[in-house]
Amino acid sequence: MALGDLMASRFSQSSVTVVSNHYDDYQEDSDLFSQQRDSETATTSSYVNATSSTPTSMVYLPQTVVLCELRHEVFEVSTPTGPSDSGLVSKWRHKDRMKTGCVALVLCLNINVDPPDVIKISPCARMECWIDPFSMAPPKALETIGKNLRDQYERWQPRARYKVELDPTLEAVKKLCTTYRRYAKSERVLYHYNGHGVPKPTHNGEIWLFNKGYTEYIPLSICELDSWLKTPSIYVFDCSAAGVIVNAFIELNDWGASNYGSARDCILLAACEAHETLPQIFVMFCTRSLLRESLDYSLIDKIPGRQNDRKTLLGELNWIFTAVTDTIAWNVLPHDLFQRLFRQDLLVASLFRNFLLAERIMRSANCSPISHPMLPPTHQHHMWDAWDMAAEICLSQLPSLIEDPNAEFQPSPFFTEQLTAFEVWLDHGSEHKKPPEQLPIVLQVLLSQCHRFRALFLLVKFLDMGPWAVDLALSVGIFPYVLKLLQTTTPELRQLLVFIWTKILALDKSCQVDLVKDLGHTYFIRFLDSTETYPERAMAAFVLAVIVDGHRRGQEACIEAGLIHLCLKHLQGNDAQSEPLFLQWLCLCLGKLWEDFTEAQMIGLQADAPTICSPLLSEPQPEVRASAVFALGTLLDVGFDSARDGVGGNEEFDDGKKIRAEISIIRSLLSVVSDGSPLVRAEVAVALARFAFGHKQHLKSSAAAYWKPQSSSLLNSLPSLANIKDVGCGNIISSQIGPLTRVGNDSPLMLRDGKASTSSPLATPGIMHGSPLSDDSSQHSDSGILNDGVRNGVVNHSRPKPPDNAMYSQCVLAMGTLAKDPSPRIASLGQRVLSIIGIEQVTKAVKSIGGSVRPGEPSTSSPTPSFARLARSSSSFDMNGGHLPLAFRTPPVSPPRQSYLTGMRRVCSLEFRPPLMNSPDSGLADPLLGSVSGVSERSLLPQSTIYNWSCGHFSKPLLSAADNGEEILARREERDKFTLEHIAKCQHSSVSKLNNDNQIANWDTKFETGTKATLLQPFSPIVIAADENERIRVWNYEDAILLNGFDNHEFPEKGISKLCLLNELDDSMLLVASSYDGNIRVWKDYAVRGKQKLVTAFSSIQGHKPGVRSLNAVVDWQQQSGYLYASGEISSIMLWDLDKEQLVSSIPSSSDCTVSALAASQVHGSQLAAGFVDGSVRFYDIRTPEILVRAMQPHNQRVVGIGFQPGLEPGKIVSASQAGDIQFLDIRSYGDTYLTIDAHRGSLTALAVHRHAPIIASGSGKQLIKVFSLEGEQLGTIRYYANFMAQKIGSVSCLAFHPYQVLLAAGAADACVSIYADDHSQTR
Repeated sequence: MALGDLMASRFSQSSVTVVSNHYDDYQEDSDLFSQQRDSETATTSSYVNATSSTPTSMVYLPQTVVLCELRHEVFEVSTPTGPSDSGLVSKWRHKDRMKTGCVALVLCLNINVDPPDVIKISPCARMECWIDPFSMAPPKALETIGKNLRDQYERWQPRARYKVELDPTLEAVKKLCTTYRRYAKSERVLYHYNGHGVPKPTHNGEIWLFNKGYTEYIPLSICELDSWLKTPSIYVFDCSAAGVIVNAFIELNDWGASNYGSARDCILLAACEAHETLPQIFVMFCTRSLLRESLDYSLIDKIPGRQNDRKTLLGELNWIFTAVTDTIAWNVLPHDLFQRLFRQDLLVASLFRNFLLAERIMRSANCSPISHPMLPPTHQHHMWDAWDMAAEICLSQLPSLIEDPNAEFQPSPFFTEQLTAFEVWLDHGSEHKKPPEQLPIVLQVLLSQCHRFRALFLLVKFLDMGPWAVDLALSVGIFPYVLKLLQTTTPELRQLLVFIWTKILALDKSCQVDLVKDLGHTYFIRFLDSTETYPERAMAAFVLAVIVDGHRRGQEACIEAGLIHLCLKHLQGNDAQSEPLFLQWLCLCLGKLWEDFTEAQMIGLQADAPTICSPLLSEPQPEVRASAVFALGTLLDVGFDSARDGVGGNEEFDDGKKIRAEISIIRSLLSVVSDGSPLVRAEVAVALARFAFGHKQHLKSSAAAYWKPQSSSLLNSLPSLANIKDVGCGNIISSQIGPLTRVGNDSPLMLRDGKASTSSPLATPGIMHGSPLSDDSSQHSDSGILNDGVRNGVVNHSRPKPPDNAMYSQCVLAMGTLAKDPSPRIASLGQRVLSIIGIEQVTKAVKSIGGSVRPGEPSTSSPTPSFARLARSSSSFDMNGGHLPLAFRTPPVSPPRQSYLTGMRRVCSLEFRPPLMNSPDSGLADPLLGSVSGVSERSLLPQSTIYNWSCGHFSKPLLSAADNGEEILARREERDKFTLEHIAKCQHSSVSKLNNDNQIANWDTKFETGTKATLLQPFSPIVIAADENERIRVWNYEDAILLNGFDNHEFPEKGISKLCLLNELDDSMLLVASSYDGNIRVWKDYAVRGKQKLVTAFSSIQGHKPGVRSLNAVVDWQQQSGYLYASGEISSIMLWDLDKEQLVSSIPSSSDCTVSALAASQVHGSQLAAGFVDGSVRFYDIRTPEILVRAMQPHNQRVVGIGFQPGLEPGKIVSASQAGDIQFLDIRSYGDTYLTIDAHRGSLTALAVHRHAPIIASGSGKQLIKVFSLEGEQLGTIRYYANFMAQKIGSVSCLAFHPYQVLLAAGAADACVSIYADDHSQTR
């Protein structure tokens, strides 16, 4: 199927559609390597042979683009909203669905007696309801006419109550009206008045009836009639000068003379204007037809078929007439009026369709039917031409059909032609153009099997254009049609219907009620249960998730249909064919299915849902991981309607089993506390908040044990949550401590030290979904402690078992980690989680370090929520080790306000507040929300956002690419051309001089602590600098203008160690700021004053040693592979995939010393080099099994800088040590170095290697920069001069080359940044 192919191509792409496989560009090299290397040994020479092939120049232009999803743009600054069930999106659903329950037909004909104000000519029109009143006796004619009129109305509304009053008296009409209003209640009453046999209405708006003897005309004022019928009502006045009545009615309601009438609830139809008289000569529309010479008008009454049978001539005409009139009304009327007149009431809709036809016919006789509400003229709409054509084609078959009853009727091409017109609009239309006028016709076509597939397919394309298209389709009345189609079993329509309902529910959640009421959910469950792997399965899961979202009846219905087991079956059978989007929505559907629904939670736990969902925490897509966290988190009992309170209990699944399952869930969630995606960490925070509500007392006890005075000496030994891994083998991994044991109720904690492990996370699956505990017995001991420990919110003070305390301790540490997250939004969530168990900050008003703003500098800061951050200082708990900077506090007496966190003041140092030792509760206050009722507590829980984020995917076009794709591609091609040209220039450049005379710009950054990092932007004259207080400033060095300045985060401490660019060839170029504490923050729009946005933030260093205060993190980015490498005071190099936002490997450094410099090759996407504090250098290739290719010892002191030499040759490295020597290394040679430069004497502070030009630069603490060629020739010296007017530099702190030009930026300790160009590329 075409739609299936389109969807398959759409959904088979990854979350970042332009990202290629990380190893595609290097497959050839890898194959050569596997062929040439020795099967038994992995020597350096074999590696050299493997990498000897020369890539093309296009290797310089990586196509990998990362961190450019919608969530990266707005995660920190906005909260997503899911499908709405109210407001503007539901305007299509008329709130007051009406039905006309009673119809009063009042005929005042008085046959054979003409009214005194009417003079009839001869011949004149005599037909009444297609009956000639003079063809039979007057009483019989009157009765026949009344019956015909009733039959016409009954075809439109067969279930209404009808009453015909023939030449009635005033009393009879009053009785009829009052009786019908009493019977109809809130339904609409229709009053049809035929006054052809009485005088015209009076100027006061009175109509005429009869007395009992028919000797007098009795007036009835519209005011009286309105008081009898009240509202809602509809009036049809078929008489001359009927407009007088309408005018009187409008005046009546304007003056407020009636206590019952309302212009809003009353509809009026009148045959003509106030000054017009009904024509006495009726001209049929057929006389305008081309068939007027060949069609016998008497055949019109013999049209075969039924109006509701579209396969017959009469049914086809009625069907086309409905489509034409609906189309005219929808295109001419305001949408709210269209809804009221053509979609609210079937009988009213039929009346107005015929009113439009009457207007067209009557205007040819100089008569204008009117209505209230007034409609714009429609008699000249071009769709009437289509109606004439269709009617002619159909009626041309009438003689043959009457002559031969067995003849087959040939349908009109009307609908086929209109679908073609709609298809043409789809090719050229848009939101900003006139809507397609054929939309109501497409709706009618859905009723026909022969046109249904094409109509649905075109409707799919239309709905995919955006929410505005869905809103238009709903406003035209698509909803009941597609709802009824769910009853069909046609397999060809399944994918189309799933897509259509996906688009509808992505806009309007309120449809969930209708779906459950009509058993529509079973349609999608059957689709999900299909053996075929349709790409629309994710859509079906989305539809079911919306059905159960906050809808208890939907949850119950889907549970009865076995949806839980079906979703778990798909998750359990997860294989390579399972699309990430499908896995994501299976998890979200499960989460919504059992969210706050104890019965569903029990079914999920019995089905072993935690075990099935936990492996998804290691999936490469952040959305899948976050959705899995959501599914696991909603399984946790919040403690309000749980089985432990006797509500919804299950004898087969007791409290102990449930709590053991919850602990198993928490073990899995703790493994992703330090996930690379804020989306995942946000869901972990929400899940931990739910767990905190159900386990407050145990968490409080664990937290209290940490700051008892006698245990203060052990605070520095607490574990880091970044190190929690799977410990199924029975020993502690990384720097995690052993289980915590409490001896008695008040004894200090006894700790068992753990051993560090440098095993790769790839070899340890538990890094994503393991247990943080070290004792296998914990799996069998949870029930006893927790089943007895928490009952109805009361703590049982029986002696707890060690594994349980360890788990609760790790939960508290996880909460502390989240509260100090580099993402402001996650940090605020973590603080809310801590507040649940009664932990808060110790607030001390301080002045922010480095927060002063210089005159003339933009006073901007990073966008953060209103919540205060946890401070960082030398005395506070470091995220990677040490004690928690938290304290318990006394809860408020009255329930806290919603904005309780906004009152927190900025703090500088955070510490434990020791409890009162004489307190019976060890000084622990009740949790923040402990004094609030369960309902209030629930409202204060942090809310998950992954569901709403994910819903936004289906609101966007899914079948077509973005409109600006060609424009983006053109800009990319332009950058590629520029890049290749400048790379060629750099490669063939002969740099002759680079000294003080070559300075082109000098910028006083006004940093108080000097410049720590600098960076030149590739395609614009912009330099970026950062200082020790993590203040970032952006400067245009051509115009000497400060573009922007902002704080990397609110509480700087260690300074920024590196600045680099992501996606530097793409529109989505991002700035990476790496702090010395290992935190990575990525910014967009950083060069626009006050518009910088935090794209993502995470901690790149995990597995650090306990008690380490300064991590001295070093990082580097590799665009080719999409990897970010990070290391520091740890025994490994962390490899982060920024596309997946996931730690994919932890490379053992194979050294007892720590990494002090790191460089990733920008040419060969798998190679990196690391320099160590002992002067050694190691070369790695992540494609090789051993990863470490070669270790060398070229220096005797700390390696300060390292980089890959320019060019395409692999394995050539330049490194510099603190002693001042620069070594040129080639891993292909047997010696460690082949060239040594003694650049500085014991004071080298910085090294820069140009990416393409054959030059390097080194800086020293003695205010000196030297530039060298790759052959060791000194090309220039930039030094400090003492004379007053000379250019000068301070102690060099950082150096950076322009990636594609010979430009050097130098940052100094005196806050100056200077830019130098060689003789050939100076711009001024």
